[in-house]
Amino acid sequence: MARDKSQTDEYRGPLRRLLIGVLVVCLLGLFLLWRIDSPRVERFRARVVDRVVPSFDWAMAPVTGVVNIARDFQSYQRLHQQNQELRRELQQMKAWKEAALQLEQENARLLDLNNVRLDPRLTYVTGVVLADSGSPFRQSVILNIGARDGIVDGWAAMDGLGLVGRISGVGENTSRVVLLTDTSSRIPVIIQPSGQRALIVGDNTSAPPIDFLEDKAQVRPGDRIVTSGDGGVFPPGLLAGQVALDPGGRLRIRLAADYERLEFLRVLRDYGRVGIDTPGQLIAPPGSYGPQLPEAGAETGAAAPATGGGNG
Repeated sequence: MARDKSQTDEYRGPLRRLLIGVLVVCLLGLFLLWRIDSPRVERFRARVVDRVVPSFDWAMAPVTGVVNIARDFQSYQRLHQQNQELRRELQQMKAWKEAALQLEQENARLLDLNNVRLDPRLTYVTGVVLADSGSPFRQSVILNIGARDGIVDGWAAMDGLGLVGRISGVGENTSRVVLLTDTSSRIPVIIQPSGQRALIVGDNTSAPPIDFLEDKAQVRPGDRIVTSGDGGVFPPGLLAGQVALDPGGRLRIRLAADYERLEFLRVLRDYGRVGIDTPGQLIAPPGSYGPQLPEAGAETGAAAPATGGGNG
């Protein structure tokens, strides 16, 4: 019996080391595959996510429940302070309500006078956040909407309060949203009311820095930050957040979106604008506007010699 036990231990040790080695190699290969930036690998990742993530809802339910309980427990200590702040803001909003109603009536009259039409193409599709693939190297989430819902790479995603990110990677049933906090994110914005243009550069923190600012002296903490629409990255006018100042004196953005509770996201449909590639699309050929008037031209041509003869 002692010999049998020793023989079993001799086989069990190498087998355990072999299995651990195979598992380490598989995990290392999976990590390298997931970090490769290639269109072919991106399509493969999208197919894997399409097949694996929706079928693991039952497995993620306990983890999600525990995480939600922990977050709710942490938020209880802030409820009293938030309640007091809401009371103060409610008093201020009552004073602003009357001014807003007057401005709304005035804006309606101006729109009617100018015959302004809002772009009807800017609609949205709402998706549910299936998983959060955020890591020290990448900040992104996965939605349960994809190519079957008409989702296109580059479209903006919002949580109802502010801009969250853009679509980067579309599968048949899912899509990935790269957040504004990701290191690959570069968003052109306008800071109001000064009108200064800048870039929001993601750095994997909850408050990305503001770079390439035209005139820092005209920017104050609390100023609104909206997308500028430059480069066709996002539609203009989407709220991104407010200007904040970190302890080091660097300007950062306090994001308007609630990144701690990303449950539903709105993906804005933006089919872009019609480009003008040739002068013919901008300036019409002579005579293309309005009916031709040969009679008027003939009379003008006949009148010119008569006038010249009179002067002579």
